[in-house]
Amino acid sequence: MITYIPNIAFAVLFSLLVGLFVRNVRRIIRNIKLGKPANRSDRPKKRWLHMTRIALGQSKMVRKPLSGALHVIVYIGFIVINIELLEIIIDGFLGTHRVFAPFLGSVYDVLIFTFEIFAALVLVSVFFFWTRRNIVRIKRFWKPEMKGWPKWDADIILYAEVVLMGLFLTMNAADYWLQTVAQDSHYIQAGSFPVSQFLLPLFDGMNPVSVIAIERIAWWLHIGGILLFLNYLYYSKHLHIILAFPNTYFAKLSPQGELSNMEAVTNEVKLMLDPNADQYAAPASDAAPTTFGAADVTDLNWVQLMNAYSCTECGRCTAECPANQTGKKLSPRKIMMDTRDRITEVGLALNKGEQPNQNILLDNYISREELWACTSCNACVEACPIAIDPLSIIIDMRRYLVMEQSAAPNELNVMMTNVENNGAPWPFNQQDRLAWREELNT
Repeated sequence: MITYIPNIAFAVLFSLLVGLFVRNVRRIIRNIKLGKPANRSDRPKKRWLHMTRIALGQSKMVRKPLSGALHVIVYIGFIVINIELLEIIIDGFLGTHRVFAPFLGSVYDVLIFTFEIFAALVLVSVFFFWTRRNIVRIKRFWKPEMKGWPKWDADIILYAEVVLMGLFLTMNAADYWLQTVAQDSHYIQAGSFPVSQFLLPLFDGMNPVSVIAIERIAWWLHIGGILLFLNYLYYSKHLHIILAFPNTYFAKLSPQGELSNMEAVTNEVKLMLDPNADQYAAPASDAAPTTFGAADVTDLNWVQLMNAYSCTECGRCTAECPANQTGKKLSPRKIMMDTRDRITEVGLALNKGEQPNQNILLDNYISREELWACTSCNACVEACPIAIDPLSIIIDMRRYLVMEQSAAPNELNVMMTNVENNGAPWPFNQQDRLAWREELNT
């Protein structure tokens, strides 16, 4: 019975942490579904290509060559190294060691070689990212919205990656020592260790029992760390590791400069322009009038809420924003962070079976000054590595201000009055605007 205790302990740990992860995923899905419906089922072929190019191919990341290339290394390293995770899980349940080795032969050596090379490259990349963020202090990482938890979150992920890669290489180094020096029968000779072999001097003078203890501790901490990291994603901006794929699939495919129309307004305008329509006919539906625009997260659609959960907080959108560059308060990254904070607040209340507090997205999180600073240029949308659309949230909140509260800035109100009265944004009627033609004839 004693020999099965590690297997039982692993099964309990794995079931507990994976179960917690599944619960968190369900909560995120529930929160996203609080948004209004949005049809993104059109053009499936184009959507698959869009997802493959941006999420899988990292096409937007490499626009900044150095940081983009290193991010690709970390991304591929994360995928490749976690292939070994499958073997670790099987070993944990069955009590075996390197269960794939006898079946894969020399291919197994190539795999372990590849894993270790990428582990070393990830460590180099993480050091570079940490240096850029904390020593070089690139401007977009030190905007006002990046104080407190957002800054800590970014650093915690970098530290976690160093620890996980360090444990992986330590585990392999101890394994290699037990294969070649101690020649322990349980540690079959399998794998190629181009990086961890340089750690062998650390075990000089140790007895096999001590090295086995190091290997087992590193193994448990490595798999435990990965499972804990999986659950940390729920609280972290690194949720984009998972959501980048659906986010790019369901992204807007229409031209960037094209703004969506509100269906209720469109139908009303069509009715007004239809000479055969009965202007006094009863409405076709008895449904309650739609709220125009968005004041809170439940007024946004589900794609916009998924955008908020997917945001990497990299700040490329804010760095490209002309309003932000000229010192205005608007930061597209903050728009997404505020939206996520609000939907998280709503979700926490739902978890407790309570009603959300009276805070709403408008004014309590996002100020009107931020909304009206936007030039609608789409620079933020174009810059985002995973096709997030902050502008759509800004436009919807502006619509609420104009159509529900009549709270547009005075300059905009004057312009709209001129359009209504004069057919143009200028304070001159059509006759006055055409007076120049008469001057040409005199």
